[in-house]
Amino acid sequence: MNVTWLLSVLDGVSRNPVTVTVAYRVVPGREADFHSWGWAVLRESAQQQGFLGGGVLVDGEADWHVVYRFDSDGSIRAWENSVTWAEWAARLEGLGQETDRRTMNGSKAWFDSQAVTPAAPRPPPKWKLWFVNLSAVFPPVLLFNLTALPYLESVNPLFRTLLLCLAVTAMVTWILMPRLQRFFKKWLYPPLQALRGRHKRRAV
Repeated sequence: MNVTWLLSVLDGVSRNPVTVTVAYRVVPGREADFHSWGWAVLRESAQQQGFLGGGVLVDGEADWHVVYRFDSDGSIRAWENSVTWAEWAARLEGLGQETDRRTMNGSKAWFDSQAVTPAAPRPPPKWKLWFVNLSAVFPPVLLFNLTALPYLESVNPLFRTLLLCLAVTAMVTWILMPRLQRFFKKWLYPPLQALRGRHKRRAV
């Protein structure tokens, strides 16, 4: 029997790619810090032998996943038992807590893990929407009452109300609301949702 061929087959079996997905519950308000921590860990992982790739994924309101893939189970254990990993794990304190860990073998597991996509952001609370709408409607109504209304007292109330609605809705739709939505974006949506676009999967 060809010993070299046998060794190569055994090496191929022992070096079956392994994907690890670690789930974290992130402390509210620390999402951006956790995101930076996750990618810093992956950059450090990329320096290790056998590293094949990874990513930081967000799924849901506070569920985060750090995914990394090595060429073998031995390479994974070497990284997770290293002093460097222990130092990075210590820096996680105050940012989040590990809630689940899954290890999958083979290439299919890697593509399955890449399929995780960010969840759609939740709509803002109604009281916040009420405040933004009030902020958009009050200024043009006040302006109309102070400037135009004195000259329209003799006009039919129905026509006067129609003019008020046309003027106010036009100002709110094209001028005030777009600016208010941009101004209040971080307040309307939690930091996790506001950063959602920047937190989509990237390749290391």
